[in-house]
Amino acid sequence: MALREINFDGIIGPSHNYAGLSFGNLASTRNAGQVSQPRAAALQGLDKMRANLALGLVQGVFVPLSRPNRDWLASLGTTYEECEQPLAAAAMSASAMWAANAATVSPAPDTRDGRTHLTVANLRTMPHRSHEWPGTLAQLRVAFGNDRHFAVHDPVPPAFGDEGAANHMRIASNHGEPGLELFVYGVTGGAFPARQHLQASKAIARLHGLDPERALFVEQSEAAIAAGAFHNDVVAVANENVLFAHELAFADRSQVVAFCEERLSGFELVEVPAAEVPIGDAIASYLFNAQLVTPPDGEMTLVVPSEARETPTVWSWIERHIAGNGPIRRVEVVDVRQSMANGGGPACLRLRVVADPETVDPRFIVDDAKLDRLSEVVRQNWPVEIDNADLQTPALVSDVERARSALLEELDLTELS
Repeated sequence: MALREINFDGIIGPSHNYAGLSFGNLASTRNAGQVSQPRAAALQGLDKMRANLALGLVQGVFVPLSRPNRDWLASLGTTYEECEQPLAAAAMSASAMWAANAATVSPAPDTRDGRTHLTVANLRTMPHRSHEWPGTLAQLRVAFGNDRHFAVHDPVPPAFGDEGAANHMRIASNHGEPGLELFVYGVTGGAFPARQHLQASKAIARLHGLDPERALFVEQSEAAIAAGAFHNDVVAVANENVLFAHELAFADRSQVVAFCEERLSGFELVEVPAAEVPIGDAIASYLFNAQLVTPPDGEMTLVVPSEARETPTVWSWIERHIAGNGPIRRVEVVDVRQSMANGGGPACLRLRVVADPETVDPRFIVDDAKLDRLSEVVRQNWPVEIDNADLQTPALVSDVERARSALLEELDLTELS
């Protein structure tokens, strides 16, 4: 098999709004009640995918889930038309766009049976996300339905919170060799909840058949969570043999470094000191919620949001350390402001899967021509604006449902209706 990194981005859904539902996510809270721009948001996301294609990367998509989630409301004994506003906002949430929370992925070289394993995240901590997993699981089982190459698992039981790849990193010399898998869990975050549970991470490692000697369970630092790093990917990201992290990312930094250095020849830590970039600046700019990728030309590239360029401490660090003598040779800036305003940067929008693209359902793989068609669907069907006061209006509900149907028809994925 020709293993490649495939970045599956969530297409930002037509119900994208700012309800401020994610406690501990500072951007989400700060922008609660603002008027959102779903059409601009989705086009920004599609443009980010074009930028990935321009780098020579393989690009995939996940489609928005059905919104409002009428089945979830029915299980609560109500309907979208009759429910109170907090439930309506949760049922209309477009948060599945952040595909990093869709699942945890272990590539075939790491697993006992030589298949790529995916465990859908239960997202139990936040009500508006807790009802995503059935729709996400259905999508994963279509995209990765080739059971010779993939195993797709049900979620970890909800007693233990699991938020997917946003709290998981793989470090490896190359795609075809066994890697090290780092599972980052939380214990406490001051006033904010720790969303990833240790037992959920351990369960996933067992389900995926990982070598216990090559899996490490790492506690996220309380300081990071308290500062707004609700997921590990807000303070650390890995690619190939490189771990790019803030000094305050982990409760025990030395444990992480020793584990990687002992087991992986050529391991490199690129650490950003708190004295140069305060953790608040790192989180506000989403410096680490970047895509760290290696294009075919071999120049490891950091794909950052435009907010990173607008944060003086962050951009100063980038100018001094990227494209110098270190392993990260290039920086690319993308505009995902609509997603950022809800607390999701470039890395939040994608699930990284190492696999042979030929084994994936081709309807989920895109090229420039397909992105052109999807952009046209968005321009014709996505709402221009959503005011939270209008979330339960029949006209908006009709527009949101019609827009998703048009997208599924364009991708020939109407079985996900």
